Amino acid sequence: MVCETKIVADDHEAIAGTKKDSIIVSSSQMWTSSPSAIENKVEKRNQVFIREFERSDHEEVRRIFNEGIMERIPNSAFRGLKQQTRTQIMYAFLTVMCYVMTKSFTLTFCAPFILMGARYYYSRKVILEYLDCALHTDMADIEEYYMKPTGSCFWVAVLQGQVVGIVAAQGREDDNTLELRRMSVDSRFRGKGIAKALGRRVLEFAMLNNFSAVVLGTTAVKMAAHKLYESLGFRRVGDTDDHTLPGMTRSPLERLFFQIRYSRYRLQLHEE
Repeated sequence: MVCETKIVADDHEAIAGTKKDSIIVSSSQMWTSSPSAIENKVEKRNQVFIREFERSDHEEVRRIFNEGIMERIPNSAFRGLKQQTRTQIMYAFLTVMCYVMTKSFTLTFCAPFILMGARYYYSRKVILEYLDCALHTDMADIEEYYMKPTGSCFWVAVLQGQVVGIVAAQGREDDNTLELRRMSVDSRFRGKGIAKALGRRVLEFAMLNNFSAVVLGTTAVKMAAHKLYESLGFRRVGDTDDHTLPGMTRSPLERLFFQIRYSRYRLQLHEE
């Protein structure tokens, strides 16, 4: 899921509206309660308009989704290694064995760079396969997957007439929960509270449709994404250190050079 974002501003106002309503959240209201005339003009320009997905949004939605997924390649290859203690030990062992077997300082010095290069290669391979899978399933036909089924929806955030953020919600009848999916914000517009506004829209939708809880899963490496979920009221309920993404082959080399942590979050709205 593409849920990675950076949140700086904090909006404490509730987001109103039904599924068929559009809402407006002003990012500048998060900073001041008594704007001057000049600030009012800036506020008007910075209003984030959240509405349901329309067919004409498809190209921009895919662009934002694609951008968010592609950011995962270096993040999972390099930043993600900090979360993989066993992998760090394995790489250190391989580096030592390189010296033991070759007695070459040059090769031993190059070994960590070769290992990091292999991590980048397999991270790119796996994530591109995951992206291709998503673009040929739900992201290929958003109306069919999210707009037509009861209890599901897809929203876009619009700023100055441009789509700058996306989020989906998919209802689960078996346990009466709503899954938050596909959240992503255009990298040029992060830090404006857009992701938090999108998240609150999903929570409002869940309450209006009487879901018992909102759940999500994320492979985000950056802490900003996890802080966002916590600020919305989500509680982390579990982690899987060796998660399998769609499209993975689980070959020995792939398992050696690609690992990703999957975190599950839950926000209980009311008891079933």
